[in-house]
Amino acid sequence: MDNMVKLIADELVVACKRAYNRGIQTGSGGNVSARIPGKELMLVKESGSSLGDSTAEGFVITDFDGNVVEGTGKPTREVFLHGLLYKLCPEVNAVVHFHAPYSIGWASTGKYLPRVTWHSKLKIPSDIPVIDIPSAMVRREDSPLIEDILRNNPKLPGFILVDHGIVAMDKDPLNALHNAELIEETAKIALLKAVIGKLGI
Repeated sequence: MDNMVKLIADELVVACKRAYNRGIQTGSGGNVSARIPGKELMLVKESGSSLGDSTAEGFVITDFDGNVVEGTGKPTREVFLHGLLYKLCPEVNAVVHFHAPYSIGWASTGKYLPRVTWHSKLKIPSDIPVIDIPSAMVRREDSPLIEDILRNNPKLPGFILVDHGIVAMDKDPLNALHNAELIEETAKIALLKAVIGKLGI
């Protein structure tokens, strides 16, 4: 692992630990990645490790099809999703996927997540899509759904998978994490507002 890749890995570790400490992802779930500049390669979290225990050595380098180029671990089973997003979005350099509880709760409605706060309206260009993929991972046959969403929302910071969680992306790991945090915060507030409205308070 050269110095540039080590720096990217260190940024991913910071994002992982923040997500874990803030409760966006618990246990050994979730996955993160970052594009390696100038190459069609990415640094991807190894399968089965907890975000809270992340180290720079807990990543492998793969191509965008998920083939391991460097490292001895097994990449996350969501490696296809990460590679797909780098292929579709050349400006994206980092992708995070968390099983965030409020976002998963909102996604059960099947509706786009509305931007219910001024902050979300300022930061997010459109309501957040909810994509229903009947699988524990995004598969090749699911790629048209994601391609269609991104084609119609080129500046989209992320989307939510039904029963699965947030997928967020940006120019670097910390900004991708911030997008995930904002989506989760927005989902939490949307659910609270829906409950308050139902109670008639």
